[in-house]
Amino acid sequence: MILKIERDYGRFRHIVRGTIKRDLTRYITRGELIGKQGEKLVSIPVHSIDLPHFRFGDNRGGVGQGEGANGTPVDGDGDSGQSKAGDQPGAHILEVEVSLEELAQMLGEELELPNIQPRGKRSVVSRRDKYRSVRRTGPESLRHFKRTYRKALRRQIASGTYDPSKPRIIPIREDRIYRSWTETEEPQANAAVIYMMDVSGSMGDEQKEIVRIEAFWIDTWLKSQYKRVETRYIVHDAAAREVDAHTFYHLRESGGTKISSAYDLCRRMVEDDYSPEEWNLYPFHFSDGDNWGGGDTEICVEILKEALLPVVNQFSYGQVESPYGSGQFIKDLEEHFHDNEPLVTSKIDGKEGIVDSIKTFLGKGR
Repeated sequence: MILKIERDYGRFRHIVRGTIKRDLTRYITRGELIGKQGEKLVSIPVHSIDLPHFRFGDNRGGVGQGEGANGTPVDGDGDSGQSKAGDQPGAHILEVEVSLEELAQMLGEELELPNIQPRGKRSVVSRRDKYRSVRRTGPESLRHFKRTYRKALRRQIASGTYDPSKPRIIPIREDRIYRSWTETEEPQANAAVIYMMDVSGSMGDEQKEIVRIEAFWIDTWLKSQYKRVETRYIVHDAAAREVDAHTFYHLRESGGTKISSAYDLCRRMVEDDYSPEEWNLYPFHFSDGDNWGGGDTEICVEILKEALLPVVNQFSYGQVESPYGSGQFIKDLEEHFHDNEPLVTSKIDGKEGIVDSIKTFLGKGR
């Protein structure tokens, strides 16, 4: 029997979920949401929600009686333009904890994202399965009473101590049989996400914030599709190196830009740590479109064709709008790979472009 408070709480959660889902597009572009992220929960600020109820007031003079004109206040002196101190509570903001799994479900519903069909298989995972076997030792809670009874009965019959007129079966220690589990090996698909970002002088704080927000939602979706997701970070200007997440989103250099250095490091990561037979691979590269002109774009194209595109589920390039970037690199990629499906490109025109970019990257179901 469901308690009334549990039923009301369920209704409240349903209302909250509808409120969040209705405003999800706005939440996607809010960076402060990421700061309230836990390991499995996210704290989301929503306006205070009241369950519907009747409120009784003072019906002076009946309903609809008396003279009046358009704009005449129903009650009070009509001096609504003056700010006065009041004694009533105002609107409050309520923070509601939502699981990342539920947030991913709402994201998928809102953006109509297809479930991903895993390609790679991570090495087998051993786990406990159903209790399909027995053994002679174990906790009393797992004692197999039927088998214990049968073994004790056979022992008493064989020893001549069984009396059919007084059929008492008393198991001894050697008679006890316990249930046991069997370990099965089950292939488990997992994913590796490699984020790459240009941190040269033309990529400012606003551009990095856009990348941080988009990466949060990409991670949220991929973690809902895979049992385990490993994430690596590469930054580059004229040279590339692996860093942690905090450095990835806050580092800013003043050097030039050589994108091939990041693609080459990504290639070595894949070759050393992520076999395409065992892993689903998702490299994401974010830049403002500037690249060194000494033939580096041709090197990038070669690395993509020969080393990365044949082994990844999808290679995603997001070009963030910047007043200092030329925006040329996305044009070069689209020229060389206009019919190559593993490569997906997206222009991100400020925070308003994050939603469309996420849908472009995740809408393929790869």
